[in-house]
Amino acid sequence: MFGGFSPSKLKPHLKMATTRFQMASNKKAALIQQQKREIAAMLKEEPPKEEKARIRAESLIREDNCVEAYEILMLNCELLAERIKLLSSTKECPPDLVSSISTLVWAADRVDIDELTFIKKQFKSKYGKQFEERAMNNVGGVLNDRVVSKLSVQPPAAYLVQVYLERICEEQGVKWTPKVRITAEDMAQPMAAPVGYSVQVAGASGLGEVVTGQETFPQQHHPTATGSQMPTVVPASATVVSGPGYGPPGGKRDDFAEPEIFVPSAPSAPASVITEDNATVDEFPLPPAAPNSERRDDDDNNNTGGGGNMTYDDLAARFQELKK
Repeated sequence: MFGGFSPSKLKPHLKMATTRFQMASNKKAALIQQQKREIAAMLKEEPPKEEKARIRAESLIREDNCVEAYEILMLNCELLAERIKLLSSTKECPPDLVSSISTLVWAADRVDIDELTFIKKQFKSKYGKQFEERAMNNVGGVLNDRVVSKLSVQPPAAYLVQVYLERICEEQGVKWTPKVRITAEDMAQPMAAPVGYSVQVAGASGLGEVVTGQETFPQQHHPTATGSQMPTVVPASATVVSGPGYGPPGGKRDDFAEPEIFVPSAPSAPASVITEDNATVDEFPLPPAAPNSERRDDDDNNNTGGGGNMTYDDLAARFQELKK
């Protein structure tokens, strides 16, 4: 019909589809074995990651079902390739091949085999659009029930997931007891959404469960500045004081109006006191005792009411007068 059907093109595509199905089945089988080991490792942990393992088991069941459907579709392709002469010699579809052809037409949009798209167009050209619609809607139950069931998008039953987990543990030698038992009412229903009962509390930090109390908040984690961190600015002033020999980079000290820099924190003493107490003032800073002794002298002067400095004899005389 419409000159689109070509047995010489259909047969090679049927053969190629058979090879594609075989390659895809082998790839998924290797992936299934890897997923089994991963699920066993999850259930072997302490505590077991049961909910995550159930989700992986659901994906494993879907891949297993897909491999089973691929095997059936591959058989249908091989059958039609062997009977290509019968298909080309008859106008109507042979009754014994209606299910095989309809199943391939229905599965063309549900599997990742590009050759099935061309096969679907060939049979549409051969038997018409009505035949395609009946196959896509499964009118009269013409499709293979196992293929339809294995390629279904519905999630597997919770009981099937439980059986898969138990068989994986038995195969991998893992001792595992489920924390949540499936009731009789939930066996035929899809697996319930995870609630997190298998997730370890604060598992990422490795510190265990967080409890209330001050001990859960270490003091050393507070980034507040303490007194031990403040004196870092002190060496700046000390360096300025002990650096009369240091000059500005690239110049001499004679080029500056102020040849010396003193500590601003210590009060400046009179020139006479500096000359009498410390003759090497240009090399060393004044000791902190000098301004303190001068303050004490000022306090004594204020107490005596006089304007001159008191000697030791004057203090001894006052002390004798106080004894009287």
